[in-house]
Amino acid sequence: MRVIGLISGTSVDGIDAAIADIEGTTATDLRVTVLGGTTVAYDPTLRERVLAACAGHPLTLPELAALDDAIAATFAAAAHTLTTTYGAVDLIGSHGQTVFHRPPNGRVGGLGYSLQLGRGEVIARLTGCTTASNFRAADIAAGGEGAPLVPPVDGVLLRHPTRDRCVQNLGGIGNVTVLPARDRDQPIRGWDTGPSNSLIDLAVQHFSDGTQSYDHNGEWAAQGSPCLPLVETWMTHPYFEQTPPKSTGRELFGWDFFARCLRDAEPYALSAADMLATLTEFTAVSIASEYRRFLPRLPNEVLLCGGGSRNAYLRSRIQAHLPDTTITTTDEAGVPADLKEAIAFAVLAYWRYHNLPGNLPSVTGARQAVCLGDLHWP
Repeated sequence: MRVIGLISGTSVDGIDAAIADIEGTTATDLRVTVLGGTTVAYDPTLRERVLAACAGHPLTLPELAALDDAIAATFAAAAHTLTTTYGAVDLIGSHGQTVFHRPPNGRVGGLGYSLQLGRGEVIARLTGCTTASNFRAADIAAGGEGAPLVPPVDGVLLRHPTRDRCVQNLGGIGNVTVLPARDRDQPIRGWDTGPSNSLIDLAVQHFSDGTQSYDHNGEWAAQGSPCLPLVETWMTHPYFEQTPPKSTGRELFGWDFFARCLRDAEPYALSAADMLATLTEFTAVSIASEYRRFLPRLPNEVLLCGGGSRNAYLRSRIQAHLPDTTITTTDEAGVPADLKEAIAFAVLAYWRYHNLPGNLPSVTGARQAVCLGDLHWP
């Protein structure tokens, strides 16, 4: 079956699209052959509308509907770029664009809430292809966090026979998949580790007056020196005390937290480069701290993926805090680091099409394994 996977993460930097041939069903016989992929940038005006929604700016219901449809049309266009090159596909899996995520902790009814825009029925209509979307809802209804959803796919594609691995996604928010070696016969775990690129990107936009959106290769941060007392202060955030399963988003580590970071930094008179170095250090420290706090032992290796995996300075800081662990990328394990999340939603759509469970209760905290996603027919 030929499937396209689509996702835009919390960095809101564009739609990652991957196309793959998928066969089999279970973890032992599933075969995924990645044919190619691309990233389609948002129109700048649409990106600003998405970021405003993520930041909690008020929207009328007609404005919300229009934004939902505009995102769906952009996702459909991303799928079209692949079908133009590779031909027709049998199925599309779209995660959509998260604009709000609320974990279940202490909520009415004990359930979380998560909203992804870019509705699958519009994608199905525009592409003429069956589309699976709304993947988080079923896990949330089963009492889960609704995230992260990629770990079961990581388990199929990246689990090693004898080596313990962590797969660390460095998107706007960081999340980890813990893959014990197959010979240990232990469950896969995973959770959101905290901020990754979200605060760094906000700082770049702030200090460049909006002319830049990210720190290319970490070159700006590498010119500065991190302020360790600030990192220690930010590491007291209650999120880092929570035990997994847990998930987060821009609601905790977005505009409001960045504004706090700027206020906290005022007594230190940091340069822009120092501030970027400090926020990058915060990401690296938070990842290493989460591993040491919640893993029985550190992994043999960490495979990085997502946009932050291309940030050499961030990668060097993660290595500095995990000196005895091999830090590499999923590219070196045969899975393209820039496309891994999109590949995962192609697989999740494939499982949904075949009515197979897609979540891992050991990761999300759901009561049971359930089929994920809604199917929309063209």
